[in-house]
Amino acid sequence: MDLKQKISADLKEAMKSGDVLRRECLRMLDAAIKNAEIEKRKKESGLSDDEIIEVAKRLIKQRKESSEQYEKGNRPELAAKEKKEAEILSGYMPEQLSGDKVREIVKQVITETGASSKADTGRVMGQAMVKLKGQADGNVVKKIVEEELK
Repeated sequence: MDLKQKISADLKEAMKSGDVLRRECLRMLDAAIKNAEIEKRKKESGLSDDEIIEVAKRLIKQRKESSEQYEKGNRPELAAKEKKEAEILSGYMPEQLSGDKVREIVKQVITETGASSKADTGRVMGQAMVKLKGQADGNVVKKIVEEELK
């Protein structure tokens, strides 16, 4: 079962069970996927799982940013809703690697590229993110790359 089918099945299940938050969140994800299909002119063929993960990642980032803004605006109930939506969407992301595993891959990229100073951060980040696609947060990778290139 591909990711789009899993999302559709989960949406139907949320509708049947009466889980309003999950239903709304999955409808939002489904709509974002359909918009991306139209934008990328893939209405007939559909998006690949990697492209769907990118859409979900973008929505998760939006939810986290909204949650922070609601907390700053003293609206904890809205911040909590955004956090729950981010958790629901995170269920469709590939499993995240541990910090040690990310560090191991970053060290491997550093030796492959021959990077030796902070000036090489961009080159290392580019190759590391290709290897870690969807498996690690970019901010975590950046922090580890900077620590390793000191």
